[in-house]
Amino acid sequence: MTEDSEDIAVDRYRAPALDKGLDILEVLADQARGLTRAEIVKELGLSPSQIYRMLERLVARGYVTRIEGGDRYALTMRLFLLATRHPPLRRLVAEAQPLMDEFARAQRQSCHLVVPEQGSGIVVAQASPTGHWEFRARLGGQVNLFTTSSGLTLLAFQHPERLAQTLGHWGVQQADSRLASILPHLDHVRTQGFRMEPSGQMMGVTDISVPLLGPGQDAYGVLTCAYIEHPDEASGDQRIQALAALRSLASTISSGA
Repeated sequence: MTEDSEDIAVDRYRAPALDKGLDILEVLADQARGLTRAEIVKELGLSPSQIYRMLERLVARGYVTRIEGGDRYALTMRLFLLATRHPPLRRLVAEAQPLMDEFARAQRQSCHLVVPEQGSGIVVAQASPTGHWEFRARLGGQVNLFTTSSGLTLLAFQHPERLAQTLGHWGVQQADSRLASILPHLDHVRTQGFRMEPSGQMMGVTDISVPLLGPGQDAYGVLTCAYIEHPDEASGDQRIQALAALRSLASTISSGA
């Protein structure tokens, strides 16, 4: 299908009211304190009459709530609750969480689970050690597929001949050009079976990432330990132990998929 035919197909099945409702949800998702109705109108470039009824319906259905005396609108937890009710994700998190908690306790390191979603990775589970200090990823946070350890590992363990197509299904635009510069690194990660590199986001952190593999040996998720070296540990040995434990954890979860 050509780009023009795709555009025609999209236009043919337009649902303006639904689009407005989704636009409102998306713009509110980026606002910690919500927005007034006038601010929503300005952000979306629509007239007040175009969003009034839709906004009121979202409030009535529980997706949006009024705050600060009813002058501002913010998202409720309803979308999050819907997402976590999705059966495959719920089963994955239910199985992974206790094993991740045990890893965090035994290794004194945090770890998190990332799955692909709409052109990025989403943190769907997180486990913390019992000590005073930790580095943790925020539950529900988005990670870049091309610049983070979780994202690169997720890409590395897709079938190479289908990688660009897979990214297209995930909602990534211009996949071929974005992959060109990182293909050698993805080949290296896939060959060794894991990724262990200094973090590109935090100094002093070593990212250890291993894939969760489905029946076709493509990754449907990634476990990442943001490894922090403790003063009482021998630098190399503990990282290797954490890698071995994380690979064992990933194998256990993958075998139950």
